[in-house]
Amino acid sequence: MIAGAHGDSPHRVATRLESAIEDLEVDFHRAYWDSQVAATHETERRRADLELRLRRVKGDPAGLRAVEEALGEEVHDPVLKRRLQVLRRSMLGNQMDEDRRRSMVELQSQVESDFAAHRAEVNGVRMSDNDIEEVLRSSQDPEQRRLAWEGSKGVGRVVADRVRELARIRNAAARDLGYADYYHLSLELQEFTEEWLFGVMADVEKLTDEPFRRWKSSLDQRLRFRFGTSNLFPWHYADPFFQQLPPDGRVTLDSLLADRDVAELAAATFAAWGIDLSGVIAQSDLYPREGKSQHAFCLDVDRSGRDVRILANVVPGERWTEVMLHESGHAAYDVGVDRRLPYMLRRPTHIFVTEAIAILSGRLVRDPTWLTQVADADETEVDVLAPALETATRAQVLQFARWTLVMVHFERQLYLDPEADLDETWWDLVERFQMVERPPSRRAPDWAAKIHVAVAPVYYQNYLLGEMLASQLRETCTRECNGLVGNRDAGDLLVKRVFQPGGLLRWDSLIEEATGHPLSAEAFAADAVF
Repeated sequence: MIAGAHGDSPHRVATRLESAIEDLEVDFHRAYWDSQVAATHETERRRADLELRLRRVKGDPAGLRAVEEALGEEVHDPVLKRRLQVLRRSMLGNQMDEDRRRSMVELQSQVESDFAAHRAEVNGVRMSDNDIEEVLRSSQDPEQRRLAWEGSKGVGRVVADRVRELARIRNAAARDLGYADYYHLSLELQEFTEEWLFGVMADVEKLTDEPFRRWKSSLDQRLRFRFGTSNLFPWHYADPFFQQLPPDGRVTLDSLLADRDVAELAAATFAAWGIDLSGVIAQSDLYPREGKSQHAFCLDVDRSGRDVRILANVVPGERWTEVMLHESGHAAYDVGVDRRLPYMLRRPTHIFVTEAIAILSGRLVRDPTWLTQVADADETEVDVLAPALETATRAQVLQFARWTLVMVHFERQLYLDPEADLDETWWDLVERFQMVERPPSRRAPDWAAKIHVAVAPVYYQNYLLGEMLASQLRETCTRECNGLVGNRDAGDLLVKRVFQPGGLLRWDSLIEEATGHPLSAEAFAADAVF
């Protein structure tokens, strides 16, 4: 029994469990990093073994009972009480029998390894995700575009059966705990209710429907002219999931940013806020190569503030500059948490709050002040582009909101019934929210080609909530600090009100204290609606 003898004090329960989790979690993070920078059988095996050991510790039923007993006592120390609450949520999500736990870890590890190693075969040529996106951004050949798009979905066929099995296993574990399915368990562990979350989703759908319809109609008109066709399909858009602003819908900044060192731009952005990311950059793995994950993420290895790393696949230009700013936002949060907090609280208060910081940072790539002050772009050229940049920023927020609605609704359906016709469900939602027509006679698990469905389950709503909070934080910095870019006061506000508290406050309390009012769509509407 990890939690110790019956009758231990709440403080001893928290400290003992926290220590056991910390040691394994740090080892797991290192193994996870290794598995992503070099996807081999050995790195995958070590990562899976450590994840299994960590989940066993978090899944110890005696430990969970000890935490719940401690919470049942009168705990006056707010730090201790919050530690116990965070421990309970972490442990509750890992309660399952050993066979189920092992199957889940092994399947998820295999799927993630497949994503890391997968390269599409297009006309006999191996293509990376960056290669495919370059075709979809620039090619004028509809057939080449179609083949590239279909190639991007190939990983879905490889992993789809295992993703369904993961959903079954997760559901079974959740039902053993008394929940309807894994989706409902996950929302509770994230301190949401389904009613609240889908109320927010409904508000966003209503808010964005007409402006998105108008924006996409204008985009489609340009695409029909560009490709000389009256019928547009997914490969006519600029990325495999129509989640990124296409060149046809924006002013490209690639020429302004092509010769800039993306890592240096990120470091300079945060240095102007008084946040030193030089150590993060030095420990990161930023450029593409075979056998490496093609995605991007930030990892706080040990919550010491001294080992935060970014994995990216940077190529020159606007897209990867935005991604690097985004991941650096996560890193700044991780570095800025008060190290005096206990281990379980040395983390962002919620995943959507750290997403908000990342989104706030990523949006800067189209900010005229950032372009001139940090990227050293020609001021006259930026002034000419400024109106179009504002339009592009609004369009990006709008487009991503609609894409997120697809993911949120799809995941709810996935866990409601993993045996359903998910291929059909996926395209029904894409047509409803993104207004992209499904390819004729398409029957393929395109939903499984999105890595988050498999390895970051019930996560995607946090991006949209992050978009809302990013707008709210921007509005707060503008109101209280007279600006965001290069503004040390704005950096101090973010560090003191958002980063330093770590996980000590619940997300809703922190947002109200940081911005002066609860999370709402008001500032988001100002940023998204034309």
